[in-house]
Amino acid sequence: MKKSNLLCSSMEKVNFRTKVLSRHLKQETPTLNVILQSLPCLSYNPPELSEPAAVFDIKEMRKLMDGHNLEERDWFFGLILQSKLFNPVKRGGKVFLSPDYSQSKEQQREITMRRIEYLVEHGFSKNWLTVKGPEDELRKLALLDCLFIFDHSLSIKMGVHFLLWGGAIQFFGTKRHHDKWLKDTEDYVVKGCFSMTELGHGSNVRGIETVTTYDSSTGEFVINTPCESAQKYWIGGAANHATHTIVFSQLIIDGGNQGVHAFIAQIRDENGDICPNIRIADCGHKIGLNGVDNGRIWFDNVRVPRENLLNSVADVSPDGKYLTAIKDPDQRFAAFLSPLTSGRVTIASSAVYSAKIGLATAIRYSLTRRAFSVTPNGPEVLILDYPSHQRRLLPLLAKTYAMSFAANHLKMMYVKRTPEMNKVIHVVSSAFKAIASWHNMRTLQECREACGGQGLKTENRIGQLKGEYDVQSTFEGDNNVLMQQVSKALFGEYVAAKRSKKPFKGLGLEHMNTSRPVIPSQLTSSTMRQAQFQNDIFCLRERDLLERFAAEVSQCQAQGKSKEYAFTLNYQLAEDLGRAFSDRAVLHTFLDAEAFVTSGPLKNVLDLVRSMYVLVTLEEDAAFLRYGYLSMDNAAIVRKEVAKLCSELRPHALSLVSSFGLPDAFLSPIAFNWVEANAWSSEQN
Repeated sequence: MKKSNLLCSSMEKVNFRTKVLSRHLKQETPTLNVILQSLPCLSYNPPELSEPAAVFDIKEMRKLMDGHNLEERDWFFGLILQSKLFNPVKRGGKVFLSPDYSQSKEQQREITMRRIEYLVEHGFSKNWLTVKGPEDELRKLALLDCLFIFDHSLSIKMGVHFLLWGGAIQFFGTKRHHDKWLKDTEDYVVKGCFSMTELGHGSNVRGIETVTTYDSSTGEFVINTPCESAQKYWIGGAANHATHTIVFSQLIIDGGNQGVHAFIAQIRDENGDICPNIRIADCGHKIGLNGVDNGRIWFDNVRVPRENLLNSVADVSPDGKYLTAIKDPDQRFAAFLSPLTSGRVTIASSAVYSAKIGLATAIRYSLTRRAFSVTPNGPEVLILDYPSHQRRLLPLLAKTYAMSFAANHLKMMYVKRTPEMNKVIHVVSSAFKAIASWHNMRTLQECREACGGQGLKTENRIGQLKGEYDVQSTFEGDNNVLMQQVSKALFGEYVAAKRSKKPFKGLGLEHMNTSRPVIPSQLTSSTMRQAQFQNDIFCLRERDLLERFAAEVSQCQAQGKSKEYAFTLNYQLAEDLGRAFSDRAVLHTFLDAEAFVTSGPLKNVLDLVRSMYVLVTLEEDAAFLRYGYLSMDNAAIVRKEVAKLCSELRPHALSLVSSFGLPDAFLSPIAFNWVEANAWSSEQN
């Protein structure tokens, strides 16, 4: 039978070539119809019709992934689908929403402002600042997640206004500030920005050079930019629209520097004109976020009322006396950094949603795009059926699931925070912000490449998202600096526990109180997929690296070096330790999320996803080999198991990305009928 089929196929080719040669000799012109009949075109086949049906409840998985406020999220999606302000474009029989990135930065800024006004008018930001409570904060965070899904510029511009400007007034201010500013901020009557970063100082906030003195004769503070490196830089909202700003400045009282404090200053009047003694310049075009009007600000002895000092931490009396209940300058400085926590929380979550967009697009495309055949004259193969393509995307899918649970955990910590939790939230938010934003950039790059040339098109979002989200690696804290802060905090906990001879408590370090985990000399598939093994090897890495880091720092100190210099010398161990803490903490949030699942099919799939997350981490992080937690033989076994998990997750690929809950309109044409979207008829329409 096979020989007969091959013979028929060969004869058909011979007949076709004979006809072509005959027409050529007779100088006949073939009709287009003949060619199309001889060479049938590719057609789009929706993956929903060809892929296996979901073995788990996609709606239940979405609840687990989004974590909270699903109704509010869907309300938002419906709200912006109703308005042409959000640039609806029809492609391939579907309507997609995405900013028009071909516009100039001036046009992008203007449309961003119009979108903010539309959202505020429709109740998007209602109760964001004037009503307190975990439920209201969760609603706010859920809506910000959705805003990030549509446009990073829009979400950042609103985040600067509500979370940074508004948050600073909430956290640093007292009743007089709340009564005067919060309602107008919530209604977007006042348009605020946040002036912390300077040309000469970014991560090192303590070193900022803006100076504020107090004039007791007038009861005013005088804010001054003493040198060019002290100009406020990258201030979102400053270039065009902000009317007021929070100014972070060194406060000088009676010739003594009391450290960094925050002041309210007006920078534009009601007509939008720049106020006297204020100079503002544009930061210019950027690789992304051009809908945000980043600006530079100089203060030329700008006078503001004494009441404009945000005084929850410290105050200045009318006669110029410095007043504070926090005598320790380090503790005062730490209190002034608290608003940055909200920024790191939203960055961690938004980075995960950006990765979801990239993966949903790339995986859907790979379930409909074919390339090459693996048998003579056989059909072309779906690219996700190639093991190499599975290896590129499915581990990133598993990591995105893990980080989604981590981001949800961080949000819950944040909305339920107490003053006693500030340190823990700082450490966890620093860790999760860093690994989530790094993961997002890696994921977008892989997804861009996995989509081939289509990944370069702006309308397909992935390439553009790379430029839009690249900034997350450095704003609200440089990721490498944040990871070092994590390691320093762990070192502090280690030293405190050893000195007090008390058990470790907090930051998930309780595993340090138990015996050291033992990893089997010969790993098996069954062992590697057990949650106990996964937890053990992650805890072993964190424990060992913390002990190594503490020993190295202590040795440097014994040699007369300062603790800070010792940290600097041991930066490699610090980086490895920060990553170990982050991965272990993420795994624990995954296990916590699984604990609430009662559905057997859901549990089974999550078990596969978690195993993939852990094992691909073992494979990719050289620390497991470098410090001997895995032998060479076991490392090879792990690699084979990752490939096996890829094949097991492959049937669930569509269901897993469908569980992201992303409306079709927020993906792109190549995630759906990319043939029709690129047809000539679509071009004409």
